Amino acid sequence: MNKAGQIRVLALGLIRDGERIFVSEGYDPAKQETFYRALGGGVDFGETTRDALQREFQEEIQAELTNIHYLGCIENLFIFNGRQGHEIIQLYQCDFADPKFYSLESLVFSESGKHKHRALWIEIYRFKSGQLRLVPEVFFEYL
Repeated sequence: MNKAGQIRVLALGLIRDGERIFVSEGYDPAKQETFYRALGGGVDFGETTRDALQREFQEEIQAELTNIHYLGCIENLFIFNGRQGHEIIQLYQCDFADPKFYSLESLVFSESGKHKHRALWIEIYRFKSGQLRLVPEVFFEYL
């Protein structure tokens, strides 16, 4: 999580396969709520957002990306675990280079070695119906 008063720049990859998308599962202890978002992560100083996207997928789930296309920029103001957050998200559409990722049920990965996260395929209608929560909500404009 980011320090107070700091804006985080993220590169996230929207991977779609028919009527489902590949997302990571998160949990907000303060709201006691599960949510989902596209995979990716923080951009390091001196690194392009596209390079950050590829590095993050490699580090987190050992996946190579292909067909990477820039979708747009999203500004996300949110409350997580009772604290204000502020992100600038550079969103890319992309595909997995290795077809094995399309047949996965789910996989567990650790971000920065601390927290375990689950990544999985979820049908888009489950987000649109309100059954599951996709963040930030503006993601729907890209689906």
